[in-house]
Amino acid sequence: MNTRRPDPLAQVSDFDIRLLRIFRSVVECGGFSAAESVLGIGRSAISQQMSDLEQRLGLRLCQRGRAGFSLTEEGREVYHSALQLLSALESFRTEVNGLHQHLRGELTIGLTDNLVTLPHMRITHALAQLKERGPDVQIQIRMIAPNEVEQGVLDGRLHVGVVPQASALSGLEYQPLYSERSLLYCAVGHPLFYVDDKQLDDERLNSQDAIAPTFRLPAEIQAHYQALNCTASASDREGMAFLILTGRYIGYLPDHYASLWVQQGRLRALKPTARFYDLSLASVTRKGRRPHLVLESFLESLAATR
Repeated sequence: MNTRRPDPLAQVSDFDIRLLRIFRSVVECGGFSAAESVLGIGRSAISQQMSDLEQRLGLRLCQRGRAGFSLTEEGREVYHSALQLLSALESFRTEVNGLHQHLRGELTIGLTDNLVTLPHMRITHALAQLKERGPDVQIQIRMIAPNEVEQGVLDGRLHVGVVPQASALSGLEYQPLYSERSLLYCAVGHPLFYVDDKQLDDERLNSQDAIAPTFRLPAEIQAHYQALNCTASASDREGMAFLILTGRYIGYLPDHYASLWVQQGRLRALKPTARFYDLSLASVTRKGRRPHLVLESFLESLAATR
């Protein structure tokens, strides 16, 4: 007769965990009959599953019969071990779920300059929601030129960026955020500042010294700059503003960015009904990026603040 004991349990499967939950209920109810209403299954099914568990463990866990239900010595040990295992699983579930409610980690964002004056404030609102969900999240914002934002997202230095949307670069994903309007401006001291728009024909406008951006723009917007006499360039909108405010150049600026100088009487828009363009801004992330709960939460908030 082969009396060899079964091999020790090699691993705990989902099936074993389900059997251990049933075993715990049986012990806490004091027997099979009392556990029927708690478990919602019949006594014979409970008995069968207890037999399955004993076979899986290679141990006799309980005595059942006319004398009533009682645990064996091994059964008591397994019961206490099962309590520790099930408690650990519950703690694991609670902690993982808690990560969704209490975010931790870092978010590094690259932004094109001068977005803070946009009236939509979608980025600001999304950052506020992220900080509310994860008070311990560390946010780093880098104000850099659009081309550097895209490169930073590509090489992993940035988690996400916001840039003017031109042609998509391979390896990046773009999600439109909003549109901004840019007008053609000159400053106090420029020969055109006090000239009535009716006297400003295209030839006169296009002969003035102007500023071109060095960052990527859609072809239809580049045409606005190609029509001008661009004798200077800038890598960002703030650089363009510096040159326009000298009173020696004309150039395009977002109307929300230029509005304060306009109110102060330092800038004026030239033929605003004809000389303007609308530029889409988009969030940019890397394709195939690793899961990052803080980033995904920020992107969800950004999408929700439309």
